Amino acid sequence: MSSPSPSPSPSLSPTTASAPRYRGLTWDHPRGRHALEAAAAVAARDGHALLEWEAHPLEGFESAPIAELAERYDLIVLDHPHLGEALASGSFRPLDDVFDAALLERIAADAIGPSFTSYSLAGSQWALPLDAATQVAAARVDLIAGEVPTTWSDAVALSEAAPVALSLAGPHAFLTFASVLAGAGAPISDSPTEGPLFSSRDVAREGFELLRTIARRSPAATHRENPIALLERMSSGDSLAYVPLVYGYVNYSSPTLQFRDAPRWAASARLGSTIGGTGIAISRRCRVSSELVAHLAWLLDSETQRTFIPEHDGQPGLRSAWHDADVNEAAHDFYANTAATIEESWVRPRYDGYIAFQATASELLRDALLSDATSAEQLREACLDDLSAAFAESAPAPADAPSSAASSPANAASTRIDAPDARVPATPPTTSGVSS
Repeated sequence: MSSPSPSPSPSLSPTTASAPRYRGLTWDHPRGRHALEAAAAVAARDGHALLEWEAHPLEGFESAPIAELAERYDLIVLDHPHLGEALASGSFRPLDDVFDAALLERIAADAIGPSFTSYSLAGSQWALPLDAATQVAAARVDLIAGEVPTTWSDAVALSEAAPVALSLAGPHAFLTFASVLAGAGAPISDSPTEGPLFSSRDVAREGFELLRTIARRSPAATHRENPIALLERMSSGDSLAYVPLVYGYVNYSSPTLQFRDAPRWAASARLGSTIGGTGIAISRRCRVSSELVAHLAWLLDSETQRTFIPEHDGQPGLRSAWHDADVNEAAHDFYANTAATIEESWVRPRYDGYIAFQATASELLRDALLSDATSAEQLREACLDDLSAAFAESAPAPADAPSSAASSPANAASTRIDAPDARVPATPPTTSGVSS
């Protein structure tokens, strides 16, 4: 259970005589903690780095600033939109100073979709893509008469005949909207400093109307349910047949609850989805040792990702695991059925201030999509205006301000991997020789 590990940078703290002890923070779900805890237990038994994991709710990063967490933990599992806040506060150690370039290049080449590059910013790598996920369709195939929807028109039609819901709780209302726009070829702006929120107001109008039609038909009990609650509902009863965009959790995949690619605007359109997943970052307080480096490298080893991670409720971040026949057989083809979506997924903005905007935008959208207002056009235009204003107000501090000038993602637009000329791959991505 070991793999060759890169040597730590000479500038890092040397290994002490006794095994070092590290504190890690992850999210409180079997997918977020079981594999990490099991790996730490194996490492401890082998006499390597002693690593203790603590967990907090999935929404925990919204309630605790990254800088505060980085003062208390050596390792932090987070998602990529928090990088702006982390870089502005100088909370993380660039992984280019910790791992050999060859190791990072190997992980980058095998990471599925933008799950590695979503943590690349301002010329450095800030986290390792332990876990890969994106919004996909969830379908109770036993409750759907006919084929599972493949387009948004199909999804709207199904909502007339079966219980269909949107993922609207927490930040997910806005993430669903952003995915619809990305799928239409009109993704939102990377930052208020780079342009207005909407690249096409007409597409935003059409996307809003599409989602409002489905939202107003959805079961009321689903309106405040996060992805886990929606999937629990689908697993435990027959009150929900289909969710067109929800973050995929392999733990819920079964012969009846199946995950499929996200809907398209039309048969030949892009798959619109916003990548999620999590990466492991190293805080500035961490005294990095060769044992810790080896442990983290092992977690991202292709064999570990193919075996140990899924065997302990995890959802691997490497493409080779997503296309492995044994992994898919155990997961009822969760990975094979959704790989195309994650390969085309969109990366959220990562400027300092985006997380607060995302929360505000979701509340605005949720209220508007579910509103009983009689003037639909007035409601729509007011919501789009409010979203645009909130985005403009979330702009990061000017480059000459003392708070975050040197490392602010807003000053590193060239490092964005989802810039307009790169958001739609020119050719299909590599899939390890296996068709998705």
